Amino acid sequence: MTKPKVLISGASVAGPALAHVLHRDGYDVTVVERAPTIRDSGYAVDFRGAAFDVLAELGIAERIREADTAMRGTTLVNADGTAAGRLPAAAFAGDLEVPKSALTRILHEITCADVRYVFGDTMTALRDHGDGVTVEFEHGGTADFDLVFGADGVHSTVRRLAFDPQPNPLRHLGMSGAGFTTTNHLGLDHQGLLRPGDGSAVYLFSAGDPGRLTVSLSFATASPELDRRDRAEQERAVRAAFAGQGWEIPRLLTAMSEADDFYFASSCQVRLDRWSRGRIALVGDAGYCAAPTSGMGTSQALVGASTLARALRTAGDHETAFAAYESELRPYVEDNQAKGYEAAAMFGGATQPTP
Repeated sequence: MTKPKVLISGASVAGPALAHVLHRDGYDVTVVERAPTIRDSGYAVDFRGAAFDVLAELGIAERIREADTAMRGTTLVNADGTAAGRLPAAAFAGDLEVPKSALTRILHEITCADVRYVFGDTMTALRDHGDGVTVEFEHGGTADFDLVFGADGVHSTVRRLAFDPQPNPLRHLGMSGAGFTTTNHLGLDHQGLLRPGDGSAVYLFSAGDPGRLTVSLSFATASPELDRRDRAEQERAVRAAFAGQGWEIPRLLTAMSEADDFYFASSCQVRLDRWSRGRIALVGDAGYCAAPTSGMGTSQALVGASTLARALRTAGDHETAFAAYESELRPYVEDNQAKGYEAAAMFGGATQPTP
């Protein structure tokens, strides 16, 4: 019997997690990723609640625990760097925190022998003709699949191709930010520093490599437009937002320009009335991002992938499966998105989404 063919766009968290379970359930799985290789940038990610069941389902719970950053908490500081309070480790690290690069590496390792990965490519057209989906690739020609899943983040290509035209599903939470690593000149040891300000915030922490300091420079913005700009323009926006500020800011701005792991993202939520159309469905941030600052993005991606795979396993057809997936997961997503507003405010963003 021929295995049903599935295409997943996105090789970060939701994509490989879904790929692993679908392969186990008898699907022929291909993962396409625009980046030339597995991404190793991004902040540390944390796990909460139901995500631990998914880690066990994937068979990687112990490996993930071995990568624990073992954070001991975060000190709140004033504009001049003097201590103003203390946050427990769980405020940012959840029940368990690991470097994102560790998670993506492990997920790739458990799937690469069984799942076909295509790096450096993306899709340019999706044609759902009822009994399958014809996919046109930017570099790889055309292929047919039984199902297509978008696990390709906030600015999802699958969502753009399959769900547009429609109202913009992005809800900007009023903040954007740059992330990178630099020398741990503050000597932080599994600890963080958070300096909230008026419309901006600095978060620093060191975990894993004692010689490296992870930096997050967040600031208020009116839209996520900067995400689409080049690095030079993003850096100019960061410098403008932090101009004239003292403490460690000048040194951090210099380090930003020297960093080879610079990362920029805006805090947005994705809100859709439906997460599927025909034989195409969304999972993780592509369908229902809660916001990077919510602390639930990774957990939500894993739980979403597991829920979708289980629905496909138990339903008689994809339409029934997609409806069950959404019905079960939506209350969980809505709760996480409410938490996203609260978290954004702490980092200089808004408490209500931009319409």
